[in-house]
Amino acid sequence: MKTFQEYLDAVNQAIAAIPYPASPDQLYEPIAYHMALGGKRVRPVLTLMACDAMGGDSALAIDAALGLEMFHNFTLLHDDVMDNADVRRGKPTVHCRWNDNTAILSGDTMLTIATQYIARTANWQVMDLFNKTAIEIYEGQQWDMDYENRNDVTVEEYINMIRLKTSVLLGCALKTGALIADADEQQASLIYEAGVNMGLAFQLRDDVLDVWGNPETFGKEIGGDIMNNKKTFLLINTMQLAQGDDADELRHWLNDPYATRDDKVRGVTSLYERLGVRQLAEEAISRYNDQAVAAFNQLKISDDDKAAFIALANRLSGRKY
Repeated sequence: MKTFQEYLDAVNQAIAAIPYPASPDQLYEPIAYHMALGGKRVRPVLTLMACDAMGGDSALAIDAALGLEMFHNFTLLHDDVMDNADVRRGKPTVHCRWNDNTAILSGDTMLTIATQYIARTANWQVMDLFNKTAIEIYEGQQWDMDYENRNDVTVEEYINMIRLKTSVLLGCALKTGALIADADEQQASLIYEAGVNMGLAFQLRDDVLDVWGNPETFGKEIGGDIMNNKKTFLLINTMQLAQGDDADELRHWLNDPYATRDDKVRGVTSLYERLGVRQLAEEAISRYNDQAVAAFNQLKISDDDKAAFIALANRLSGRKY
């Protein structure tokens, strides 16, 4: 297996070489702009890593890797509109730099481009997995929106939502590489399981970083989840734990339409810290990361390749962004 950086370089080179049509420029410029913002590119790298680890040739997986990254970025364009997010990876979001309609239409185009790249694999199992994953992600996004209007969301419901919205795509990325390498179903399913658990740890870390991260390296404005009353792992646990004055204060921040951003973020963060929900999140992150590591260790691949996957899982679950 190559190094993470070598796979990342291959992905970035392929993304830079995508031949967007010259017109209409209002459709394709936002796509090129957004794709050039960079990001971790974890999903396409996982596809290439899995293909090589399972005995295949990662060069044959580059189209699928591009398709998954294009699809992931399509979801971000639409997410930013729905969340009214101003910043993505430290830059203005597409709907802010252009407008909502442009972001929606460019996002739709990215979905079709993604499907075209996936289809180039000429592998019905890969296409079936991609379509199944896409629908699961839409389901997860709908649950995420539904939960904004509910105050009785359970931790179990939240974990299922982030599994659908975030984790299944990491599992899909790994399994796609395995399928292109002609891995057997048992091994393909095992690496998918590893990816899903890695994704759960990844998303829970994202919840923590949205509150306590560094905006310069996190790439998004801190406190976005708090401002949108997003039912994150942190907020759900706080709603369950808060009593008396703490419960009254939480209700105030959730329902006061005139609260300034700074005051609300500071107030809710103070509640999180007082009730110890960050520690609960850290424990859950470790639990899911341990499950991912256990699945990687069961794969019939070289010890060096196992170590590479485990190192990446550990890095993602403990991101210092």
